[in-house]
Amino acid sequence: MVTEKNSQPTLSRRSFLLASTQIVLGLGAVSAPSLACAKALDRRALSFFHTRTQQELRITYAAGKTYDRKALAQINRFLRDYQTGQVHVIDPKLLDILWAVQGEMGRRGVYEVISGYRSPKTNRSLRKGHPGVASHSLHMKGKAVDIRFSGGNLSQIYQCALAMQSGGIGYYPNDGFVHLDSGQFRTW
Repeated sequence: MVTEKNSQPTLSRRSFLLASTQIVLGLGAVSAPSLACAKALDRRALSFFHTRTQQELRITYAAGKTYDRKALAQINRFLRDYQTGQVHVIDPKLLDILWAVQGEMGRRGVYEVISGYRSPKTNRSLRKGHPGVASHSLHMKGKAVDIRFSGGNLSQIYQCALAMQSGGIGYYPNDGFVHLDSGQFRTW
């Protein structure tokens, strides 16, 4: 939003289109800047429950522009390949996407993780039974997670992520999860 000399707020075309889309989608205050501003404004925390390992993690992973290395290491371990136990670095941008989506949904809830990092071996195994699993999945780079959120339904997660237009968003209502990644914006 731009304020002119007479202090009357005016919207840029982009801001107007974003706000209009949000109103149509029923998302109210969801905004792309919420992700961009995250690094400058808040302590960022996430709560997880891993559906495969039955483990829980509640953690503050960053404050302002600074990421907590110990917290990131805990998240890396938590989101490890559930079949092989292999740990991989998880992209902090993916965590910020999760944080922003959770914020738009009221920050009341826990991410239920179906799949975080996947080793190439696990990814190949999953591809055999599910043809929709990508051969070069961003799960293998620590840049993707398949989730549900106890504070909202799958459609709400999808709509919030879609409005932010940050990373990839896969909607799997029949399988009971949403895929989020920190790659280029795209949907399926």
